[in-house]
Order: sequence, then structure tokens, then C-alpha cells
Amino acid sequence: MALTKSEKNTIIKKWQLNEKDTASPEVQIALLTEEINLLTKHLIKNKKDVHSLTGLRKKVGKRTDLLRYLKSRDEERYNKIVKELNIRK
Repeated sequence: MALTKSEKNTIIKKWQLNEKDTASPEVQIALLTEEINLLTKHLIKNKKDVHSLTGLRKKVGKRTDLLRYLKSRDEERYNKIVKELNIRK
């Protein structure tokens, strides 16, 4: 259910700002979005999995905070990531 190391590396390579970047808001938002998508698929099959639902809500909240931070700092980067990841505003 979790992302594999190669999947994480692929996402990081796509969204990093420079070659040593692993913690920019874009990278964190992209990783959280992928984890949210996986958890959503899991919860469709397992409706009574309350612990996974709690984890999903925490990840969505963290992503929302990161998106709010990015929007306040650089709205152009915010618009780009929201458009490419199909995140609802």
C-alpha cells in the first residue's frame, strides 16, 4: 500500500527544483498526493478500515497546509502544481 523507493524517487526527480532537493513544497505535495490516491483506492475496497481513513485525513490536512504555504509564497508555482496533479482548490 505504501510507495516503493523507486516510485518515490520518480516523483522526487519530476518535482525537485535542483538535483539535491527532496523537501521543497512541490515534492512533498506530489508525494502526499500519490499516497492519498493509494489510500483512496484502498478505502473504496475496505470501507470499514477506520485507521486508514484517519491516516488519509491527516495526509489531506498536511497537503492542504503545504498548498496554502506555497500559495502565500509563490502563486505561479502553486497554480502549476494544482493543475498538473489535478488537485481541487
